[in-house]
Amino acid sequence: MSHDQNSSPGSLDSFGANIFPAERNSGAARLLAAIIALISWCAFIAQTDITINRLLARGGGVLEGLDRLSMYLTNLTILMSALVFTSLALSLKTPLSRFCRQPSVVSAVVAYLAFVGIAYNLLLRHLWTPTGYRALVNESLHTVVPLLAMVYWIFFVPVFHSSVKKSLLWLIYPLGYLAITLWRGAASGFYPYPFINVSTLGYPRVMLNASLLLAGFIGLMTLFIVVNHSGKPALARK
Repeated sequence: MSHDQNSSPGSLDSFGANIFPAERNSGAARLLAAIIALISWCAFIAQTDITINRLLARGGGVLEGLDRLSMYLTNLTILMSALVFTSLALSLKTPLSRFCRQPSVVSAVVAYLAFVGIAYNLLLRHLWTPTGYRALVNESLHTVVPLLAMVYWIFFVPVFHSSVKKSLLWLIYPLGYLAITLWRGAASGFYPYPFINVSTLGYPRVMLNASLLLAGFIGLMTLFIVVNHSGKPALARK
């Protein structure tokens, strides 16, 4: 039984499903979701190949390459995007697929993608200039998928009811990522991003940087929620 077809009156997203019932299952919605899913899977697989080959060239192994791959927020988020948009495109009846199709879940994942894209283009783009195949993968990860996901969210994700308490659940992913990455960095000496590199900056500066990034994400999250409750229904119905 699909969540999209049977939202109980007391469920988290029944409010949004009743207000905005049709567009999420339209052919256009499924096509765009399929395109985003395909690009996400291709970019993730390509980045996996690049990372593993880079570690092999340095004398490491496949498992070390996968470990390194999992330390980057971009890679974890693009994998999340691939799972969510595959679920939206195929409407599978598995519990995971039903969970991924919830408007609140889709909105959280799109917010993560938007944050990754903004953070990369503002803070990291100047650090390297990939060319050819790597440039294509890089732009897919940090620009193409976030922009397409935003388009999908604006036009095809139903309005959903949210409270402050439930919205705070969106913070579990970035906070969990930060805590685990700092722990792994302390053990291995490798930090995936320069602004959280404790070895060069020290914990006080890293905590300040992390607080500023978290504040930026909270601002972005707030914008999503405000638009969800006010602007998006009018925009999406035009």
